[in-house]
Amino acid sequence: MGNCCVKSEKFTAEIVPRDGAKVYPTVRLYGSPKSILAAYIRFALLHKSVSLDFVPSDEAPANGFRRSETDGHVTLQVGSEVVTGSRETLLRFIDARFPSPVVGGGAEEEKAPVMVTVMRLQHKSMLWHVERVLRWAEDLVTRGGKKAVDPSVGTPRMEIRKFATSYSALLEVMMEHARMEETVLFPFFDIADRGLTKAAKEEHARDLPLMNGIKEIIKSVGVLDSGSPDSREALNNLSSRLKLLQGQSKQHFKEEEVELLPLVEALELSKEQEENALDQCFDVMLETHGRLLKFFLEGLQPRDAMKYLDLISMCRNKEKMESMLMMILK
Repeated sequence: MGNCCVKSEKFTAEIVPRDGAKVYPTVRLYGSPKSILAAYIRFALLHKSVSLDFVPSDEAPANGFRRSETDGHVTLQVGSEVVTGSRETLLRFIDARFPSPVVGGGAEEEKAPVMVTVMRLQHKSMLWHVERVLRWAEDLVTRGGKKAVDPSVGTPRMEIRKFATSYSALLEVMMEHARMEETVLFPFFDIADRGLTKAAKEEHARDLPLMNGIKEIIKSVGVLDSGSPDSREALNNLSSRLKLLQGQSKQHFKEEEVELLPLVEALELSKEQEENALDQCFDVMLETHGRLLKFFLEGLQPRDAMKYLDLISMCRNKEKMESMLMMILK
């Protein structure tokens, strides 16, 4: 549960709009530390330029407004404004009070089958992270072994260790995504066209050597003298391989979304089948939905991140769902 049980917890939004035009007052959120809805709303507020004071449900707003119990409702207080109610009510209030970026409305707009939405959102996150590490590698090449401008990055050797950690996290997500497709979705695709499934598996096999090769190059950079000719050559090789990975990933995901995902819609799965598939997805992608969940969600726009939390909230194992939602607040 992290620090979610501390009596009063204050933190500033980690994802802040860059307009800099307006400073909002502190938002007080009253709810049970174990409330799934409270965790959901706290995550929504992380995307707004606000300071958040989380107050456990045994305390109540000063105006005597009914405190939230553990019945799924929470209460928001902004100055003299006090709002309580359902998830949709609270999201509408948050977007109206703090307009940018918009976090609500995504689930209501989504009409695609659950697993189609899962696939598309996972593709978006992975492509964002591939783009991020590629741009990072290109910057390393440009600097040629010099320290980053940002002092928090540390020495060149420290930066490479951080780069390796980030890429390793991306690789884990990509590998789990591939296993999820093969375990959960490909049996459905086989019903429609076994040939398409075979081709998709071959795509997974083709990309694996490239992804593992990049990891080995990063290891090499980490032991070479920063700024040396060998280090610069390795960095150029790293940048080139990541560029290739980006191109292949874009092509692979596009092919899946054009050729495979429509098959899921055409199968018209029952609600029971969709729920089973979603639960299996969470079971297979344990690290993505546990230790790496915050990393994964960084790759999504605010509204898409909230959509993904909507999918997590559909998990039938309530203990697992609570564990996933609380993980993002650690």
